[in-house]
Amino acid sequence: MLSTRVLVADANSTDGTPEIVMSFRDRLNVSVIPGGMPAVGRNRGARQADTPYVLFCDADVEMGHPSVIRRAVEAAQQKQLQCVTTNVLCPQGSWFDKLVYAGNDIFQQLSRLHKPFATGMFMLFDRKKFLELGGFNEQAQFAEDYLLSQQVARSHFGIVFGGVYTTNRRFEKMGHWRVMRLFFRTAFNYWNKSFFLRDHKYWAHLEEGNQPDLQRPAMAAGPSLPGDSLEL
Repeated sequence: MLSTRVLVADANSTDGTPEIVMSFRDRLNVSVIPGGMPAVGRNRGARQADTPYVLFCDADVEMGHPSVIRRAVEAAQQKQLQCVTTNVLCPQGSWFDKLVYAGNDIFQQLSRLHKPFATGMFMLFDRKKFLELGGFNEQAQFAEDYLLSQQVARSHFGIVFGGVYTTNRRFEKMGHWRVMRLFFRTAFNYWNKSFFLRDHKYWAHLEEGNQPDLQRPAMAAGPSLPGDSLEL
């Protein structure tokens, strides 16, 4: 794993994230870089990468299977894919949490028939294509991951199974119906760039309470991969 570089973008978190991350230096080639809003932090990490592929992950996800990253890289290499994602699982959530995420996975599969999309929970990008598209739109106030991934052609987009585990914090903070409403509004506004540039109070709702580091996107570690293939 020391051959795979891991960059963690930290937006002034107060939970000791930088110190925790750097405690893994004996096992990982890991660095902490200044973050910000998700698009800003992700772009800063990508600019430091020099490998063919870059994997973007949210800070609160875990790999659902030890081989999911390898599967994504192999799919990208073998099928000339420019963006690869995976399904989302919520093992600690309620049955309704799990149902909503299952619905998301179904819509994601169906999106391949028209405008495919990936979430920032797990998004493997061909770095050359990422730079060609200009990276994440740093003016986007919401769903910057959707806005970028839908620019990838269907023939160059892939989904691998294995999944990532996430929490139900979004539902706890915002409520299921508001999250679902935003999801459908996003899907129906795929053509409307101005929709993504407006403030939908998404981050304000998630930051209520004591979650100052939720703006921190993380490029998180996975199983060992060829050193010249990927940066996380």
